[in-house]
Amino acid sequence: MRPTSRAIGPVAVWVFVAGPLLSCASAPAPEPPDNPASLQMFVAAVSPPQDPNRVALGRFLFHETRLSKNREVSCATCHILTKFGIDGKVVSTGFAGRQGTRNAPSVFNAAMHIAQFWDGRAADVEAQALVPITNPVEMAMPNEQAVVDALSVVPRYVELFHTAFPSEEHPISLKNVGEAIGAFERGLVTTSRWDKFVAGDHAALTQNEKKGLRLFMQRGCISCHTGPEVGGAGFQKVGVVYPWPNQVDQGRADLTHFPADKMVFKVPSLKNIAETAPYFHDGSTTTLETAIQLMGHHELGVELPKDEINAMAAWMRSMTGEPDAAYIAAPQLPPG
Repeated sequence: MRPTSRAIGPVAVWVFVAGPLLSCASAPAPEPPDNPASLQMFVAAVSPPQDPNRVALGRFLFHETRLSKNREVSCATCHILTKFGIDGKVVSTGFAGRQGTRNAPSVFNAAMHIAQFWDGRAADVEAQALVPITNPVEMAMPNEQAVVDALSVVPRYVELFHTAFPSEEHPISLKNVGEAIGAFERGLVTTSRWDKFVAGDHAALTQNEKKGLRLFMQRGCISCHTGPEVGGAGFQKVGVVYPWPNQVDQGRADLTHFPADKMVFKVPSLKNIAETAPYFHDGSTTTLETAIQLMGHHELGVELPKDEINAMAAWMRSMTGEPDAAYIAAPQLPPG
């Protein structure tokens, strides 16, 4: 995903067909999807391993409600790991029932994005993890000292922070909270039939799914939904041809104050897109097919035929991957 955080802001798709799906622009027809050369753009680089001590600490902190003012909200409140990292709401509910203004995007595979939040205000997951904690709408902690005080009275956390950050005399800090949560989130990855297809197993997709990929590429959607995450690699205006109906949220323009950034949002990844509705930054659409149809209209200026929409949706569903059940299992939080 929260106007200022991943928990209450953005969504898992905007389907520039997200966060969100398919922001499509005209482009020459690419090579057939069975051609390995046409799939190179989707191949991910190998991520460096994370410090297991920081991952272990981050897993606790991701679920820790003591990081919120009322001791009721955690990262996992809005990013439910057993629900593909979202809560399924149009906008999430934070401290004392307060609601954000953007849909909460999935945390799965998010570490590979160009930036975090719908407007890209955080450079990486480590920076992003800190924003909700002191956001008055989300977790509402008043300041860093309140975070330090809350964690310092828990003996187990004192031990875990010293183990994860052994060179620091006073390792319990807001910065290190973000470092630990980020280390854990970098392990929130999924592998799907689509990933197997990209890796060279051309039998991993059905003929109809390959047709959907081919149409997606031919229509030019690939110009925005590119890279290993099939999105998340850049920013694009929603409403390139026809204005987006909801103009209340002006996207990156609210952050940069540049007129050219009006209605510009991060292009959402299509990984697990079939499981992360509602779609778009405003959570305005509940079905994948409708999201694709809207992107065709607003981004391409065309009314996509139903058979094309269905084929594209079938291909997108091949990107659903099961997370590691052991990795995402909620820990028993330490007493104190």
